[in-house]
Amino acid sequence: MVARARGLSADELADRLVPGFGLDDAGTLVLDYGPRRFTVGFDETLTPFVIDEAGKHRKTLPKPGAKDDADLAPAAYARFAALKKDVRGVAGDQIRRLERAMVTGRRWSAAEFERYFVEHPLLRHIARRLVWTTGDTAFRIAEDRTFADVDDAPVRLPDEARIGIPHPLELGDANTAWAELFADYEITQPFPQLGRPVDALTGAERRTGRLERFEGGTVPVGAVLGLHRRGWERGPVEDGGVYHSIVRRFPGDAPDLVVELVPGVAVTAVDALPEQTLREVGFAEPPGETLDAVAASEALADLSGLG
Repeated sequence: MVARARGLSADELADRLVPGFGLDDAGTLVLDYGPRRFTVGFDETLTPFVIDEAGKHRKTLPKPGAKDDADLAPAAYARFAALKKDVRGVAGDQIRRLERAMVTGRRWSAAEFERYFVEHPLLRHIARRLVWTTGDTAFRIAEDRTFADVDDAPVRLPDEARIGIPHPLELGDANTAWAELFADYEITQPFPQLGRPVDALTGAERRTGRLERFEGGTVPVGAVLGLHRRGWERGPVEDGGVYHSIVRRFPGDAPDLVVELVPGVAVTAVDALPEQTLREVGFAEPPGETLDAVAASEALADLSGLG
């Protein structure tokens, strides 16, 4: 409702709601103990770490000591504890949101990209660990917030650029070179992008809509429930409070992908039926070319991950 009232999509509103947590322009926070000062930084999952004045990395902030300022040190220690809690609540959502943007092909304008990622004191920690693209040009965000291609040549973004997070299928042959570059720089990604598994529907699967390669397998009910967190929906709940299918819906004209489950999942007691057999897996109708390669690869990866 808030998004609609402002003429925004839910994702566009989410861009605007990521807090800065009082971080400075470098994306860090300095905590003052009086005689000692510590700098708080963040890793690829937005987990905070601490660097002391000697440059030593610590996993957490030390407790105030007898020589520390009696007012400053406890306040700084309390602020760090609150920061860890608050950022932990934000981190998972932001990483999932950006992974979803990669899968759905979302794009931002150059101005939005600069404001919400390059200049944002928290999200820049995630953004610089991803490959981005505009048109046919793939690039990364360097430490100094400039942009560079896979050969480390400077990249300039035109004002009219539309910028997104490319799926490895979109990077094509360049994916290997990017993976090597990130390995050389010891850049760890917040979610699988360059190392993401890819798959494709066979010609027969596109013609018939049937995914026989997955049929007959038995998987834990927890794996089925995990698909709900990846955008799959449960089918209708039938007698006894049990649903016997999960559905993956796609944008556009692509038909739904349906997995029939035996014995089914009990809504109010999921552990009551701990194992599920994939009795039949297929599209509501043959997808032909209505389903794009990225959406197909992601759906197949979800099903492959059940086992």
